[in-house]
Amino acid sequence: MIMTSRPISDSYAETTHLVLPNDTNTLGNLMGGQLLKWLDIACAISAHRHCKRVVVTVAVNHVSFDRPIKLGDFVTIRSHVSRAFSTSMEVWADVWVEDQQTGEKIPCNNAIYTFVAVDNTGRPLKVAEAVPGNELEQKRYDGALRRRQLRLILGGKMKAEEATELKALFE
Repeated sequence: MIMTSRPISDSYAETTHLVLPNDTNTLGNLMGGQLLKWLDIACAISAHRHCKRVVVTVAVNHVSFDRPIKLGDFVTIRSHVSRAFSTSMEVWADVWVEDQQTGEKIPCNNAIYTFVAVDNTGRPLKVAEAVPGNELEQKRYDGALRRRQLRLILGGKMKAEEATELKALFE
């Protein structure tokens, strides 16, 4: 039986990685593809924690590369489901680099992924609603429908005139 709702806090996941030479480009910076892999795994864990089902990546909606991540850096990724729809979940991830002298975590990147829960034949399954529990979770929850509509329009799965949340921004 599927729960009708689940707190967003149940989906939090945190991972920490050490940037090794094989993870870097010729400038000594973490390759974007490696960060995307780490993000995909962290976000998949959050999506799974929310629905307790096998999940598949449907879209990488947004990734920012705001600051280079260097060889030897400790990289922490914290992810959570920001909103759940019928079978899909938007998952938000924040990325920090740790100052190894002070322990301070410096924000450097973020990403938004979409996952779908599936059964053992790959068919989508219904997921529980995600319930925000604090101001940041509420802010991300509130924007998720607009981001979803934009993703569907860009993917050719929704007509622009059907995007009520997006249209409301321009009225």
